[in-house]
Amino acid sequence: MRTETSLYGVVTKSANGSVAEVAANFRALLDTKGITVFAVIDQAAAAQTTNLTLRDTVLIIFGNPAAGTAVMAAAPLAGLDLPLKVLIWDDAGVTRLSYYSPETITDRHHLDPATTAGLSAINTLTDAVTNL
Repeated sequence: MRTETSLYGVVTKSANGSVAEVAANFRALLDTKGITVFAVIDQAAAAQTTNLTLRDTVLIIFGNPAAGTAVMAAAPLAGLDLPLKVLIWDDAGVTRLSYYSPETITDRHHLDPATTAGLSAINTLTDAVTNL
């Protein structure tokens, strides 16, 4: 597994399998952990509805309301970053998962790290799906 963090606080990891397979594995993992999936957006399929082409790209929006509520209570604008999101996308034949790091969200909203500790689960969840 290769992990990169960009200047903008986006973590990107490589995963084995197609975008559809990795998205299905990630959804299954969230389900087994009892984590709420708020939406799955197939952005490539949406592009096709307007006769446009986009590489395979799926956005999964998920979270734990107990963890996210405390963050948004402390900083209402954190609701722009929550629920958590993972973008699963094709990068010239390599499937990638990208998301904002919990530290980026903490820094962006000037939050106490203890308040955002629950957000770190995204690292463990994405590690689990990229190590398959």
